Amino acid sequence: MSSDYEYSDEENGYYDDEDEEMMSADNASASSEDGMILDTINDSKGKKKSYEVEYDSLSQTAVEDLMKADVEHISAIFGVDADVASLLLRYMDWNKDRLIDKYMDNASAVSTAAGISPPTKASSPGPERSKRTTRASRLSPSAKKPTPPPEPFVCPICFDDTQTQTLALACGHAFCTACWSAYVTGKIREEGEQRIACMAEDCGVVAPDSFVLRALGPDKATATRYEELLVRHFVACSKNLKFCPYPSCTHTVSCHAAASRAALTSIVPTVCCGADPRHKFCFGCPIEGDHRPVLCAVAKMWLQKCRDDSETANWIKSNTKECSKCQSTIEKNGGCNHMTCKKCKYEFCWVCMGPWAEHGTAWYSCNRYDEKAGIEARDAQSRSRASLERYLHYYNRWANHEQSAKLSVELYVKTEKKMEEMQVTTDLTWIEVQFMKKAVDEVEKCRTTLKWTYAMAYYLEKGNAKELFEDNQRDLERAVEDLSELLELPIEAETMTQLRQKVTDKTVYVQKRNEIMLEDTAAGYLEGRWSWNVPVEGFED
Repeated sequence: MSSDYEYSDEENGYYDDEDEEMMSADNASASSEDGMILDTINDSKGKKKSYEVEYDSLSQTAVEDLMKADVEHISAIFGVDADVASLLLRYMDWNKDRLIDKYMDNASAVSTAAGISPPTKASSPGPERSKRTTRASRLSPSAKKPTPPPEPFVCPICFDDTQTQTLALACGHAFCTACWSAYVTGKIREEGEQRIACMAEDCGVVAPDSFVLRALGPDKATATRYEELLVRHFVACSKNLKFCPYPSCTHTVSCHAAASRAALTSIVPTVCCGADPRHKFCFGCPIEGDHRPVLCAVAKMWLQKCRDDSETANWIKSNTKECSKCQSTIEKNGGCNHMTCKKCKYEFCWVCMGPWAEHGTAWYSCNRYDEKAGIEARDAQSRSRASLERYLHYYNRWANHEQSAKLSVELYVKTEKKMEEMQVTTDLTWIEVQFMKKAVDEVEKCRTTLKWTYAMAYYLEKGNAKELFEDNQRDLERAVEDLSELLELPIEAETMTQLRQKVTDKTVYVQKRNEIMLEDTAAGYLEGRWSWNVPVEGFED
């Protein structure tokens, strides 16, 4: 692929005209320009690239504010309090439009289904007459009886008749506060429930937030856990929200661009949690980390192919044959073409698969090799072997870059030691040796890109588009390897200035090649340039 940069064998790297001028400048000028180049790398991070998506990082408080806004909106429309609005939204999985349609059609049915009120029971004439008769008898002087003393309250759960404080939902089922507190705490801490129903059997009334907090009393830890569960339910129901998958991180990312499946055929929605810049993940799929430039559906297929045993079958086809009589799988373990199946004792020729009795004494050759049966068997085996070799070509390179990326922790440790060594052997300060860390960061990022380019190349249809893609891939890979070699060079005071200049220049070039790789691939998705050699989700038509 044509580029603004030229490759120099003497310098073992890529440099443009500006880079060569920098190499010939004096030390003071070089140091100044080094800082400018590295500042350019940092400044470019704040600008949105064509392969990036718009997203926002939200704290738990920010998500709670979104929930509160939805609750206030529904509360104002329906004229209900916040507790009722919250229960209605949670029942409808926070789908406001669907809730409004259903509630306007039949508010009573929706309220009952949401657990706000118990179902209404139709009254029968018999009991009404009985009540009127009883009421009349009470009013009759002759029917007056002494009023019995009120019976003490007995909790239906613990059967304690000494409890004086009780709680009841809209259904009227009363229980002591101790039982309510234990029940609510268990539901939250052990079961992770955010919809807590009444303790009475077959009662579907749900406890509102204010009731739950009242039942918990001074237990602030459980109350905090309950609020977290509410937030988790809200995020899980929102297509444009997703939790950061990194352990112990409570931040949420909002990405409207990747809220639909159709969008995932043209973008790779890589986002970053605001809590830590290292918390990068794909918004569109559960794959950990950044898998640009390959689409989510293609990345999923590749990982599945690497996990399953599909290639074991290819190996069997490439290295074994089936007995012509009993179809048992046989592997050749000697040089003779005379094969005997251990299962059925059938004797046949390994080359043409025909009966051995027809071959006479042709132990190491078969004069029927070029007949139709032999040609077809050989071609089928060759195709299977070629398919396996093609897969291994891409897999080995994918696995190599993955392994190199995993070793980045060790590389960072070695780089820090080198940075400390530079300060001892030269006059450079800690800030001035940061170019080494920036180079390691760029190598790690580009190896991740390269890893996934091999997964994408495996599924790309042959053609000019794939050749251009592999040209960009080759240029990026060569630049990354050159930078990695520079990072491995020993630290010497005499060559420190030249090494610093080379590492800085190469870091800039590697970043440029990585951007070209990602931007060209992203443009190809938007233009419909890429064709796949297998069916891919979203590209069926």
